[in-house]
Amino acid sequence: NGLFLNQSKYAYAILSCAGLLEAKALGTPLNTTDSFTTQGTPFNDPILYHSLVGALQYLTITRPDLSYAVNQASQFLQTPTASHFCLVKQILRSVKGTIFYGLTFDKLPRTNLVGYSDAEWARCIETCRSNYEYSICLGGNLVSWSAKKQPTISRSSCESEYRALTNTVAEIIWLTHL
Repeated sequence: NGLFLNQSKYAYAILSCAGLLEAKALGTPLNTTDSFTTQGTPFNDPILYHSLVGALQYLTITRPDLSYAVNQASQFLQTPTASHFCLVKQILRSVKGTIFYGLTFDKLPRTNLVGYSDAEWARCIETCRSNYEYSICLGGNLVSWSAKKQPTISRSSCESEYRALTNTVAEIIWLTHL
């Protein structure tokens, strides 16, 4: 009736590389109070940070639930701190708890596009820029998603939401032409 895609073997390899196979599993990648900032002591092995975040970026191909957290970690690839690495380990512990998650594509009678968007106004403490996320479903199957920082500073939460909606509509238009 459908197709299920996951990267559990790849996720297992990432956990093995990070030395977190025996770590306690978590249910969510980040807490609502977690935030990434440039302040803190530099992490002693930035190459490890780069490789783990890069591996997590590849894992988001079948794990849209990790997109926001991995996007946050990716913004500090140039100068990771020890607290950044702790948050990446938290994301990895979440992967351990949800290692068999993936995408399901069912054969459905409808083929309409439906998009969802959300924005967090001024989420970044240091730049006051907003984050936005969107997901688009084709006939009930998730086919496109994104989590990014908005390129400009919004003056209100309404403006931030409109920018997120604009990006979602642009993606829907592109998909309809595809």
